[in-house]
Amino acid sequence: MTGNIGSGKSTVAAMLREAGIPVLDADRISREVTAPGGRAYDAVVQAFGRKILRNDGSVDRKRLGEIVFADPASRERLERITHPAIFEAMKEAIAKIEREGHRAAVVEATLIHESGRKGLFEEVISVTCDRETAISRLAARDGMSRGDAEARLRAQMSSDRKAGASDYVIDNSASPEETSRQVNKIARILLGNE
Repeated sequence: MTGNIGSGKSTVAAMLREAGIPVLDADRISREVTAPGGRAYDAVVQAFGRKILRNDGSVDRKRLGEIVFADPASRERLERITHPAIFEAMKEAIAKIEREGHRAAVVEATLIHESGRKGLFEEVISVTCDRETAISRLAARDGMSRGDAEARLRAQMSSDRKAGASDYVIDNSASPEETSRQVNKIARILLGNE
């Protein structure tokens, strides 16, 4: 499952979990691999310097985000470091879910299409919403200014292109009930009940 920042992927992920489908959060896995002792921690600190660290030695994700979203080359460098570690951790988690007997699992990841990783997944769900809704959500959730929210959205592939490259699309611009209706339909398909 993909979608731009502020599209409501977390909301849709919660609905999928309620429908009985495990959801792996690539952002959570990213935090784990960049935490002290994580697979990518040393390489990230070496690439971006100690200025990205908090006093406790953990990566200040907000500070690192400001660096990489302001400079495409820095963002590419970070992705080259973290993506292999994230995908390795995901493969391990998916294998565990499969051993537990689940029929389907969803990986929540923003950069599936941008990173050329669509081929790793059987199908891709794109979560979309209108631009103003995304900006409002970012301001409310992260306290982001309109300018920062727009910069984050500009740094990502357009939601229309993501939707066009995906197998399923969930429009999360309307009511929670409408989003739930769309999610439940896709959940039934993924579980083989439709």
